[in-house]
Amino acid sequence: MDHADVGIVHPGSMGAQVAAQAVAAGARVRWSAQGRSAATRERAERSGLAAVGSMAELTARCGLVLSVCPPAAALDVARQVAATGFDGVYVDANAVAPRRMEQIARVLEAAGATVVDGGITGPPPRTAGTTRLYLSGDAPTVESVRTVFDGTLLTPVVLPGPLGRASALKLSFAAYNKISHALAAEACALAEDHGVLDDLLDLAAHLLPGTPLAEPQHLATAGPRAWRWEPEMREIAGSWRDSGLPGTFADAAAHTFGRWEDHKDDPDVPHRRLIADLLEERPEASD
Repeated sequence: MDHADVGIVHPGSMGAQVAAQAVAAGARVRWSAQGRSAATRERAERSGLAAVGSMAELTARCGLVLSVCPPAAALDVARQVAATGFDGVYVDANAVAPRRMEQIARVLEAAGATVVDGGITGPPPRTAGTTRLYLSGDAPTVESVRTVFDGTLLTPVVLPGPLGRASALKLSFAAYNKISHALAAEACALAEDHGVLDDLLDLAAHLLPGTPLAEPQHLATAGPRAWRWEPEMREIAGSWRDSGLPGTFADAAAHTFGRWEDHKDDPDVPHRRLIADLLEERPEASD
């Protein structure tokens, strides 16, 4: 299939950079501007994307559609695309559970589309070697998607096997990587409550260099992204339970990230503000 015209739903901070890599590789990338914010429009323009008026127009003009959105919206986006009768290739590159990936596939395949499971690891691709797009599903279709990004700043990696493998790998990595930020924040909040936060940071720098606990500037990066990380933790919790594992770590991390929802996309929130947010709700002392 000719993927010269690629659609992106929706060009957020990650999606816009992913789409920009397809543009750099020679694809015409389109997006639906209907109902989107001025900030999204500006990102799309900077990334070289062409606007269309509606989802129906997007799917009519593109043989390949990429979904890069918050995990809580992934199934709804798939339903919107399916409702247009899209029968091309749909790549769900969201942080969803394998079971959710199966739901998304059923919705789109009923409309005639071919679905590829995708998982993005790393930051938005602006530097070579930092960001990967894992792909699984029908081998020939996966290979056709891989070629769209081959040689770009987004490194495509094929995982042989069925839908769900890329999602499982993405969530497994995110579980460790993102829950470590929540754990560091909770540890810092305990230390702050007892007046030893600076001592904890000094100790962590000595014994645990390179970790979120040792480098508060890394901890601060979780605040602006917590609104996306909270639903991702819930996907992880569900996946763990599907595998017979307790999902309590992810449930707790979701609760922690939920305390930071007011800092959505605020790059200037300091780590001490995030720590203070965790201390605002205290249980009443028992007699």
